[in-house]
Order: sequence, then structure tokens, then C-alpha cells
Amino acid sequence: MTSIGATLSFVWLTMAICSLAQPADDQSPPVLDTSGQPLETGVEYYILPGITDVAGGLTLVNRNGIRCPFYVGQEPLASAEPNGTSVIFTPFTSGETIIRESRDLSVEFQAFTICIQSTAWRVGEEDPETGRRFIVTAGDKSYFRIDNNGGVYSFSWCPTESCPTCDRPRCGSAGILIEDDKRLLALDGPAFPFVFTRA
Repeated sequence: MTSIGATLSFVWLTMAICSLAQPADDQSPPVLDTSGQPLETGVEYYILPGITDVAGGLTLVNRNGIRCPFYVGQEPLASAEPNGTSVIFTPFTSGETIIRESRDLSVEFQAFTICIQSTAWRVGEEDPETGRRFIVTAGDKSYFRIDNNGGVYSFSWCPTESCPTCDRPRCGSAGILIEDDKRLLALDGPAFPFVFTRA
């Protein structure tokens, strides 16, 4: 075998091994709803707590009397709408129809507000006391991920697909920050468990 042939064989073999070592994106497991079905693009879901008797589902919350923008938070247990507000998930990768674990996606409430702004989630300002970043609506949407935590799921923000050139983003898991009896979704704390049910 010539040296060129050996070099080409080595390059081909290396590429084949690398492609096996990194699974294709469509091999990421699907995120499942409470009935065991994969979450689908364009279908409305409620995001409910993965633990009981703490609060209701996620919804738009007026944090401090200022109407706009709305924050992402949980309905109180005694709410008339304990499931919260339904959302639609949209994968960053166009053409995807199934929502997959640990892949970039946008989340948007299916509601109209007096703000006349987008209800898509984005990373908002940092709380000066805790250093945690709120998840809010309006403005340019952010891309989040849904991670599997042993049968329940959590949200995180760490844009890799949506921002491959970002210089070391400050990634964070989404949990609940309690402020004036309001349960707000915020990054940079313990992850809060959620489940999904079809609306």
C-alpha cells in the first residue's frame, strides 16, 4: 500500500471512529409527558411540578406591580388555574418534530397579555440579593434545555446549538426563587423538578 493510500485509510478510519463516539443529535432520548408519550413541536403542554403540594404549574407572573414584562413562575396551589398556562416547545434545529433531552429549544406561553409583547422565555436580569437570573418574557427569546433527572425533568440554560461561538456562557439550572410569596423561575440555584402534561 502506498503512503498516500495508508494516509487516506487512516483518515477515513479516524473519521469513522469519531462519528461513532459522538452520537447523532437525533439519538438524544425524547422528553416524555406524564402519559409516556414524546413531547411534540406545536403541541400545547402544561409544565407541572414534579413534586406535589408545593405549587401549581408554570405561568406568567406579575413580579412587582409593574405589568411588563411578565416573569415565569408558579401558580399558587389555591389558584383557579392550578395547571398554569400552556406552552409550546420549539427545537432550535429546524425540521425537528420531537422534543429531545438536553437540546436547545425555545419555550413560549400560549397566552395574550396586555404588554403586547412576546410570551417566549428569555434570561432576564440578575437579582441583586441572590445573584440568580430570572426567567422572563418579552424581548428576544433565549434557548433552554430540558434535562432528565431520573423520571422528572429540569430546565437549564447553556446555549451550545443556538450559540456555538458564545464565549463560555454562564450556564445555569432553573429552580424556584421565592419573593414576596411569589414563586419565580430563576437560574443559578438548585434545579426544580417538572413534568409535562398535554393540554
